[in-house]
Amino acid sequence: MKKRILFLTLCFICLLFVTPLLIMFTSSFMGAGELSETYGGVLNNGDEGIRFALFPQYPTLRAYVELLLDSPGFFVMFWNSCKQVFPVLIGQLLVSVPAAWAFAQYEFKGKKILYFFYMILMIMPFQVTMVSTYLVLSKLHILNTHLAVILPGIFSAFPVFILTKFFKSIPKPLIEAAKIDGASDFQVFLKIGIPLGYPGILSVLILGFLEYWNAIEQPMTFLQEKELWPLSLYLPNIAVDKVSVSFVASVIMMIPAILIFIFGQRYLEEGIAASGLKE
Repeated sequence: MKKRILFLTLCFICLLFVTPLLIMFTSSFMGAGELSETYGGVLNNGDEGIRFALFPQYPTLRAYVELLLDSPGFFVMFWNSCKQVFPVLIGQLLVSVPAAWAFAQYEFKGKKILYFFYMILMIMPFQVTMVSTYLVLSKLHILNTHLAVILPGIFSAFPVFILTKFFKSIPKPLIEAAKIDGASDFQVFLKIGIPLGYPGILSVLILGFLEYWNAIEQPMTFLQEKELWPLSLYLPNIAVDKVSVSFVASVIMMIPAILIFIFGQRYLEEGIAASGLKE
């Protein structure tokens, strides 16, 4: 009996999370008139109220055609998102993975203090570091460029924290045996650290993609020209009379994140679980 109650409770909670996504998807097939009738109280700031409609009465692909064929700005911002997100992920691989390996496997002066600062930076919200980051980027003369979003993301502290705990879980006898066989530190890193840290590295990449694909505050702060805006800033600037296009853009923007999460879910779970292990 308790298991059934728990199962029904979890199903209800799951339904609460899934329903808004389902409404967003089905609403993308509604015409402008049906959307006005359904969400008129919100869109028009009136007293019409909101009518719950899980499925459209008159499905149409007009909004998809308008967005994909008649909205070049959408593709510009989609490409901007790609140009900002993927360099961040590549940069994190080149910076965070070696840094985490050093924190996990080496002893050096100031290690605890430096790692403590990493922890502090990780828990600080963007609003706290926004002004200092803005001043640094201004001194580097890269404000209002893609680099203004890319560089702070590359040196994020969160991937270092996750991977450090993951690399610490690698058995010390395995590393010592490799060194006894004549492997250098760099060879140990390449042939033991990276292969055994593969799930953790993938989990960091997945989390990083989800974070920077949906980032709003950073590009809004550091990018003034709309030609440089990513897709995450396209949705809030769609006019109210284009709400059908807004639903379609939301669906298309969500597809890459969902696909990456589905195909990388196993690695994400393994990486997060392993990052909490201790030798």
